[in-house]
Amino acid sequence: MKTIVNIKWAAVVWKRRHQASVDEDNDYAKAALDREWRIFEQATRLPLPVMTHLVKDALGMADAPARADAPGHSLLRGLAADDITLLDLSTGADSIDHGAWLEAEAEAEAEAEAEAEAEAEGRLAAAALADGAAAVATRYAHARLTQAPALSADSPATVPTGVDLWLGRAAVAQAPAAAEVLAASPGRVEINYGPQVLTLTLPSAVEPVVCTGSTVQAGDDLADVPSGASIHVALRSADSPAIPHLVRPEYAAGWLALTADPTPLIGLPAVDRAEHLDLLERHDAVFATVQEHYYANPPRIERGWRHHLLSANGRSYLDIVNNVTPMGHAHPRVEEAVSRQLRRLNTNSRFHYASVVEFTERLAALLPEPLDTVFLVNSGSEAVDLGLRLATGATGQHDVVALREAYHGWTYASDAVSTSLQDNPNTLATRPSWVHTVDSPNSYRGRHRGADAVRYAPEAVASIDELAASGRPAGAFVSETYYGNAGGVALPDGYLAEVYAAVRRHGGLAVADEVQVGYGRLGHWFWGFEQQQVVPDVVCVAKAMGNGHPLGAVITSKAVAERYRDQGYFFSSTGGSPVSSVVGLTVLDTLSDEDLQGNAVRVGDRLRNRLEALTDRYGIIGAVHGSGLYLGLELVRDRGTLEPATEETAELCDRMLDLGVVVQPTGDHLNILKIKPPLCIDVAAVDFFADMLDRALAQLGHSG
Repeated sequence: MKTIVNIKWAAVVWKRRHQASVDEDNDYAKAALDREWRIFEQATRLPLPVMTHLVKDALGMADAPARADAPGHSLLRGLAADDITLLDLSTGADSIDHGAWLEAEAEAEAEAEAEAEAEAEGRLAAAALADGAAAVATRYAHARLTQAPALSADSPATVPTGVDLWLGRAAVAQAPAAAEVLAASPGRVEINYGPQVLTLTLPSAVEPVVCTGSTVQAGDDLADVPSGASIHVALRSADSPAIPHLVRPEYAAGWLALTADPTPLIGLPAVDRAEHLDLLERHDAVFATVQEHYYANPPRIERGWRHHLLSANGRSYLDIVNNVTPMGHAHPRVEEAVSRQLRRLNTNSRFHYASVVEFTERLAALLPEPLDTVFLVNSGSEAVDLGLRLATGATGQHDVVALREAYHGWTYASDAVSTSLQDNPNTLATRPSWVHTVDSPNSYRGRHRGADAVRYAPEAVASIDELAASGRPAGAFVSETYYGNAGGVALPDGYLAEVYAAVRRHGGLAVADEVQVGYGRLGHWFWGFEQQQVVPDVVCVAKAMGNGHPLGAVITSKAVAERYRDQGYFFSSTGGSPVSSVVGLTVLDTLSDEDLQGNAVRVGDRLRNRLEALTDRYGIIGAVHGSGLYLGLELVRDRGTLEPATEETAELCDRMLDLGVVVQPTGDHLNILKIKPPLCIDVAAVDFFADMLDRALAQLGHSG
């Protein structure tokens, strides 16, 4: 039957290719070729029963999961259910904190053996046995993170089709019901009872006490299993093909449909395979849809470590987008600091305690004079909002000048000065009357390009002068100090110096949005404004400050800060709380101790060189923007016209996800890959990213 299906698929593929060759203008036939070939490859690489169940599952017609018949006798005499401890190897397991899931990969590299992962799981089981368990069992159908290598282009086989047991004391394997012995050899027993086949994989030194072809009754001995042994137990349909111990998540529905959960045979309750399958549906039912997530069919991410993200399916992804976590995911120093402080005190910032003083002193010391006074908030949006209020309140001038093609936040004031077309397609038509915009100083695709980009500053100055001449001088000029939202494009040299001087000449203040690029991400500068050789009047920062903990700040001069009292008072319940302050201190210590800014220079330069090398091979790459570990890869359909390759960028991001990389588009045309990984990323990871980008661009036909 499988041969017949393969022949039919081959005929369809051949027919399409023949049609495309004789009808060169048939774009429909050509567009379908690669897709149909991939369908053919996938359909024929799996046994027909597996593929059949995959199709049924995709159509919502999956059969109910098979269940093990209630055993007349437990599979293991000498072990009660209460003696068995379940070993959790999923993304939620405490036993694999602090990157313990990577130990298996390191061992596999050292030994070059597939058994390395199993040995790593055995060590975890041994730890549980040492705590007093008589036996340890894994969970059926639950993906194992221990099987997930980092930096892998291929989805690994992580989903178990059976269970593994490690014995802390001797036991006897016995027949759970009357059955025929299909196979009995050193290290293996297979029996058939009813519609199911039970397979026991034992240590090779274990000799079964039954022989092939014999029959057994419920409770008859199958093998004596010594203490310290491991057993793999699997149940499959009698008419199914051989089933691997572990299968890839994307094929798991097809394989698992041919199996049953064997855990009831050892006295434990069956696994609920329907658990969390509807999580995305539940999310969409209660979460406002305007709060979008990455990808149309997003992986379920439940764990992070350094620059890796781990899905519930046991897939490891390289994280290229998380500028929220400069130290990396799950950094032990943050975890320990938060845990310790929560045991002691967490309250609102009106109380008197040491950590908030220490943190604000450290933060202010990172800024040049006269920036010496700190406000603490919870986010970048709040920081920009407060920064604008400080500036307009101190000057008494309520008009604000902002750059086009920028994003600053979602609060009223920060949204008012945000002009990104992707965040709001009607942005320029819906600005409040107090917001005035000047041209985006984008030297790559703006009105003035290359050397002509020096014209942006005089034009912005003229607009600021005209606004003042009309009787509405700007109280603030706000901008990112390095164009983050536009894909890491540097502002033209001297731009901020000219514009800051103009706004100050008319009594206004310069507000610097450092939310994305501050804290050393640019590598060569700790703050973006240093690249422009200017000092703002107000600095807004967030994201990196808390390594994922909600923390933001506004730093200004004491004179500007004191004018806020004319408008009332300021208070943020958790901005500057004991926990937030301790987190902020821990991040600053770690940035210094681990030289993460230096890493941004070294690893960022290597990555930039790798990306620039790809421009010679792929015409779709228009430019590499940015500095350090804030880079942008701009994709265009034509390097002359700079027509944005929006659809191609979206397709590339989806393909990169298949290859184990999380990367997303940015910019008004969504044609720039935003590259802003955790600052702890290493050379191996950026090389993997460049290699996968090379592969994806080639696979999508963008060479030349």
